[in-house]
Amino acid sequence: MSERHQKGMQVRRSVLGDAHVDRAEAAKTAFDEPFQTLITESAWGTVWADKAISYRERSMLTLALLAATGNFEEIPMHIRATARTGASKEDIMQAFLHVAIYAGVPKANHAIKLAKQTFSEMEERP
Repeated sequence: MSERHQKGMQVRRSVLGDAHVDRAEAAKTAFDEPFQTLITESAWGTVWADKAISYRERSMLTLALLAATGNFEEIPMHIRATARTGASKEDIMQAFLHVAIYAGVPKANHAIKLAKQTFSEMEERP
């Protein structure tokens, strides 16, 4: 395992939590192993590991980009991650307000709906 992969796993666990990463690792097969290595080393071991901006800021950027590009499937996972990154509900709303202005109200509206559902689930299960 490369140093970048090790760093990526450390950051990934820090942001997403051990339970999430353990489930993803358990579901990994020989088929998707190259993809899992790619995201671990590039997204987590390079981009998220860079200290130029905080995890809080990265959460806000990630959520805004997911919403703006219509990649809604990962929004709940990244909303849950805010419990570890420090991005507040207000931070997230500000990110989605930017999405509404620069990428479209329907995308922001759907992202906000997902965030509300996810926050509700998080409050039910501490």
